[in-house]
Amino acid sequence: MLNVKDLAIEFYNREDKTWSEAVHKVSFQLDKGKVLGIVGESGSGKSVTSFSIMRLHDSENTKIHGEINFDDQSLLALSDQAIRSFRGNKISMIFQEPMTSLNPVFTCGFQVQEAIMLHQRTDKETAKKQTIELFKEVQLPRPENIFESYPHQLSGGQKQRVMIAMALSCNPELLIADEPTTALDVTVQKTILDLLLRLKNERNMGLIFISHDLAVISEIADELLVMYKGKIVEQGPAKALFQNPQHPYTKGLLACRPAPQRRLKKLPVVADFLHEDQNESVKHLLDINSYTQEEIDSRRHHLYTQKPLLQVKELCTWYPIKKGLFGKATDHVKAVDHITFDVFPGETLGLVGESGCGKTTLGRSILRLVEPTSGTILFDGTDLTQLNKKELRKMRRDVQLIFQDPYSSLNPKITVGNAIMEPLQVHHVFSSDAERKAHVISLLEKVNLKPEHFDRYPHEFSGGQRQRIVIARALALQPKFIICDESVSALDVSVQAQVLNLLRSLQQEFGLTYIFISHDLAVVKHISDRMIVMNKGKIEEEGFPERIYNEPQQEYTKKLIAAIPGRTV
Repeated sequence: MLNVKDLAIEFYNREDKTWSEAVHKVSFQLDKGKVLGIVGESGSGKSVTSFSIMRLHDSENTKIHGEINFDDQSLLALSDQAIRSFRGNKISMIFQEPMTSLNPVFTCGFQVQEAIMLHQRTDKETAKKQTIELFKEVQLPRPENIFESYPHQLSGGQKQRVMIAMALSCNPELLIADEPTTALDVTVQKTILDLLLRLKNERNMGLIFISHDLAVISEIADELLVMYKGKIVEQGPAKALFQNPQHPYTKGLLACRPAPQRRLKKLPVVADFLHEDQNESVKHLLDINSYTQEEIDSRRHHLYTQKPLLQVKELCTWYPIKKGLFGKATDHVKAVDHITFDVFPGETLGLVGESGCGKTTLGRSILRLVEPTSGTILFDGTDLTQLNKKELRKMRRDVQLIFQDPYSSLNPKITVGNAIMEPLQVHHVFSSDAERKAHVISLLEKVNLKPEHFDRYPHEFSGGQRQRIVIARALALQPKFIICDESVSALDVSVQAQVLNLLRSLQQEFGLTYIFISHDLAVVKHISDRMIVMNKGKIEEEGFPERIYNEPQQEYTKKLIAAIPGRTV
């Protein structure tokens, strides 16, 4: 169905007026009913390759060489008007970032409905029914309500499912899925993978699945391409390649993903594998880098013989969803429902659960970014629920938050240096901006960035670098306690490993205490001293990571563990 031969893509750089090659002589084929996986880090050329199939590149600043044939039709030879008949009808795409792909001024339902009406020539009511059925198929809750909702009213996972519904709405022959499950819960991710496979089989559809995570791709792909710096470095049957990788880069991608079966002090990174002479030392690193039981017991004795730093008692955060005749709430969404737990100085408490389980609301309620309905939050002996605004601002020097999306939490008009320096100015730390700047530069260096990055803007950095910037900002006021809200969920596995290693080294250096929030149980197990599993606003179970992973007590926890990608390969 699809035949790509010697594909090369060049982009024009306006600053130095030169052409640079992003993809170099890439060749592959895809038959109907088959799944081709393309894996690699950001910048490897995988998305650029897929965009060329859809002819979505700016023609003025892009040169495409080679062949792209779809059903014996050369896509590169088609006019701009002719290629439009292929997009949506024959070839469809699920884009990586749903928030920028959905129009914020139209409801989600209207946007899918519009695509159905345009391509299938159906009436409005029929298109609406098809849209709601698609929303049910991708497991969106309350599909009729989602139809009337705007993108900003949905979670990240829900927006991604709307995008998947839109891509499937016109029954394409070829579906290109560009990182469609990157920021999704492991259970929802498994559901989406199963859904895509089922639809592929029912419609005899070809599927190109792009990801930075080999474990995810191994669950769905028949054939696999591994891309690095615009080239294919390894290709072959997916499961064979997953079990016995040959190229050092492929080995690195597999090794830097936290494995639930082992607990390392430090995760390997891809750079460790890229030099053949380092392979023996990397094997040695994996052998000696695991915690011994004696080390684990010693750390636990130290942590849990202390007085708790944070004590949360019977905390509730409820949102009214129905009101009676006189405006009094008659029904609530119980986002956080009678939660009680302690966090000890120097500890990392992992908080895991699916989207909507209440873990982010719990983190924000502790900081009173969301006002709790009831309960007690004792931080270092002070009840945070009783503080006024002035007292609360002072307290926030000690308690910081690393937001889920670093790009949206940074002001695009302010340099990253000034963004990190701003809290120092607000809290009158240091006597001059010169001293503050020196402190910021030292923080940048702490998170492995350079002093010259001070004067750059957020858009000039990669996702991993932006994550380091918001970590530096959280450290600026020298806090005791940091809440990390999905701080590695959208990163490449190799960058994720670097950030997890950084968080652990900073904890050891500064004596930090973390609540680490994630939907990824493997990541939480790697970094946490204790874990709490949340579901529907309540605690399902809590305990030490190895106990929860090896002996889960609740069906919900068993479902989370079963959904971890790559376990059955």
